[in-house]
Amino acid sequence: MATASGSGLTRRRGAGNAASSAAADNDDNPNNDSSRVSSPAPPRKPNDDNTRSPETAYESVGANGHKIAFDPRDISENEERSRQPKLTLMEEVLLMGLKDKQGYLSFWNDNISYALRGCIVIELAFRGRISMQRDSSRRRFPLSDRLLEVVDETLTGEVLLDEALKMMKSSEKMSVSSWIDLMSGETWNLMKIGYQLKQVRERLAKGLVDKGILRTEKRNFLLFDMATHPVADGGAKDEIRRRVRAVLTNRTVVLPASPFLPDGIEFRYLRTIAMLCAAYAANVLENALVTLGHEARERAFAQVDELLAEYSQWPFGKRTSWECGDWGESGPGHSGRGQSGQGQGAAA
Repeated sequence: MATASGSGLTRRRGAGNAASSAAADNDDNPNNDSSRVSSPAPPRKPNDDNTRSPETAYESVGANGHKIAFDPRDISENEERSRQPKLTLMEEVLLMGLKDKQGYLSFWNDNISYALRGCIVIELAFRGRISMQRDSSRRRFPLSDRLLEVVDETLTGEVLLDEALKMMKSSEKMSVSSWIDLMSGETWNLMKIGYQLKQVRERLAKGLVDKGILRTEKRNFLLFDMATHPVADGGAKDEIRRRVRAVLTNRTVVLPASPFLPDGIEFRYLRTIAMLCAAYAANVLENALVTLGHEARERAFAQVDELLAEYSQWPFGKRTSWECGDWGESGPGHSGRGQSGQGQGAAA
């Protein structure tokens, strides 16, 4: 959560060194005596040993033995999706800021774009794709200035996450804040302008349309038409609101299982903390607290300030004492402090 500081997400226009990555091509150079023969080499047999996974496989189904072709990569992608929540952090924050009937974000909100890039970094860390560089001297630097490295190159199946992952893989190692700046287009270095992720909000909205949560309409705004995405299924947004209120208004937090955040998902409580702080930095958290009174809302915002100040100081860990759902009597800002300081797995 180092991407969201107490004073909001501060844009830093620091131009780094030019990217100096070069992909090494793996040239096949087999030592084969038959290479001098002019006749073509015989084709490989289907059962020939090959380290590369086949792009097409067949299985027999039914009594008549008909074969069905499928891509094994689809199976691995489905397994990946089954271990992840239905909505990513970016989609939850965007959905929280979206107007239900109008289907667009507030025109005066210029913080959400930067916050969404921070959510991309956090989501990649939750999925085990990136982490802080393991360096003995890294603790001397603030969390936002520590270098990120790719630890798993497997694609996630989410377009924006995979695009960011490919950039991090092919680029030099940079800090958390540098990556968020570059993906937001906050740089004067023309060599790195290509790192900017384009049309993030629109692409996230279209992804929610594909998931059946939003629908697409066209609205006329004076001189031009604009595509809007009103809410089609309010269940997802209602579940997010209930989760927000459960964390910010209760002393002991228990997150009930839901279709959008079922039991067995890794980092259930930590994901909720990240979503709260990202929504706070994006200026959309108030949309989930409209049913509370004035004093209750002020207490909720004070609680988010405490969460942000506490958990932005530590790397994420896979095991924390508050992962069990009980933050203790001192509140969520003080429990699990020792374990989370171990920093065993992810980048904020």
